[in-house]
Amino acid sequence: MDDPNIAHVSAASRLAEPAEGIGMDELGLAARNHALPLEALRYDVTPPGLHYVLVHFDIPPADAATWRLTVGGKVRTPLELSVDDLRRYPAVTHRVTMECAGNGRAGLTPRPVSQPWLNEAVGTAEWTGVPLRTLLREAGVAAEAVEAVFTGADHGVERGVEQDYQRSLTVADATAEDPEVLVAYAMNGAPLPPQHGHPVRLVVPGWYGMAHVKWLRDITLTDTPFTGFQQAVAYRFRQEPDEPGEPVTRIAPRALMVPPGFPDFMTRTRVVRPGPQRLEGRAWSGRAPVTGVETSTDGGRTWHAAELGDEGHPWAWRHWHTTWDATPGHHVLSVRATDAEGHTQPLEQPWNRGGFANNLVQRVPVVCLAAGA
Repeated sequence: MDDPNIAHVSAASRLAEPAEGIGMDELGLAARNHALPLEALRYDVTPPGLHYVLVHFDIPPADAATWRLTVGGKVRTPLELSVDDLRRYPAVTHRVTMECAGNGRAGLTPRPVSQPWLNEAVGTAEWTGVPLRTLLREAGVAAEAVEAVFTGADHGVERGVEQDYQRSLTVADATAEDPEVLVAYAMNGAPLPPQHGHPVRLVVPGWYGMAHVKWLRDITLTDTPFTGFQQAVAYRFRQEPDEPGEPVTRIAPRALMVPPGFPDFMTRTRVVRPGPQRLEGRAWSGRAPVTGVETSTDGGRTWHAAELGDEGHPWAWRHWHTTWDATPGHHVLSVRATDAEGHTQPLEQPWNRGGFANNLVQRVPVVCLAAGA
């Protein structure tokens, strides 16, 4: 037998075979990483226990009393900050919708074998912390710095590479006023829960979840682009395994519906009775504000504008609602969002090997019972 090494415990990425169902490895990931129950779209702000969670490796042990965040590299004055130090800065709170880049992956054909999300890997929270640009201003970003590299305390191996979880932003993105990146220590007014990055995490409004580094312990300014695994290998749009691909960045527009009526336990098929049915949900985009939501009750053949709620928070989802006069029979309900830059959700989903940014229009099968049933 060969000597054991990392390659023996970490498989390469692959696509599922045509008839291959969800495997035990994928089931294990799905059990660890939970999605938002769609009925929780009724909340303006998602309770922490309902907000989606994706943890690449393990939730690391963390003691807020001894935690330190370092800021170094190409800066004039390196910093070492405790959680109490961070709390001494003027606090800022942003309501931000966060979505996993792989949301919708399980619906692709062929399916990328990974965390098998359906549509529900999303949540909206009020994050409180210190603007990243405040810390970088205090540290003094050197003229030659081009990127800020963020290192979390979670450590593991992926596709044969042992690593800390690390991502980067350009200096321009890291120091922008809008969207303003936060070094956050609170979620919905309480300390971060362990699964959401306790005691300190990054929040990058408008970007997919891979950019929001949890358990943040170091920020290093570099004079060259970062080429770590999660930046240069993972989270790229690829058709073929060896192409460099374009990076995954901002969230594509998406709308989701609160499932109407009541569900079948196994299939989640919705059951309603005849008559007016309120349809509602949330819509968001990380590219530009959502300006329109349309619904269809005939499988996407015709579309009708829904009413949008107040915008309010530029980096959070917007409420939408409409009324459907349900008639007995089988129906497929759909909803799609459009943003101010004209991006809208597709009816047929483009494919990529990672299953990223899959914002295919949601389809909700509904059975309307006969009158009196």
